[in-house]
Amino acid sequence: MTQREEIANIRIKHVLDHSIFNPDIADSMRYFQETAYRFHFLLAFMYEIIKGKEFTQEDAIQVVPVKIASRATRVTELKKAVKAGYIVEERSTKDRRARLYKPSDEMLNDFLKLCDDVFFPEL
Repeated sequence: MTQREEIANIRIKHVLDHSIFNPDIADSMRYFQETAYRFHFLLAFMYEIIKGKEFTQEDAIQVVPVKIASRATRVTELKKAVKAGYIVEERSTKDRRARLYKPSDEMLNDFLKLCDDVFFPEL
């Protein structure tokens, strides 16, 4: 193994140990790591949320490319996350027909903790 490969392997193990191999990970993060689609959604959704984007249903299902999941699957998974309490659905104050989606406080805090554990372990 080259030095570069060894460093890469150490970093990969660190990410795995603090995410999918972590038996003490928060329930919300475990939920989003159960499938590749959910994990992809988690990363893309939270990336946009932290930047300050407001999400309609259409926006939420569009964060994951069609090549990864069908529209029906994306809508179903969004509804499951809402039902599980990890994503909050609210009516828009501007357009009462529109629904807006955001992470629950628990999910946001759990995600930030996961990021801290993976990227800033010394904090």
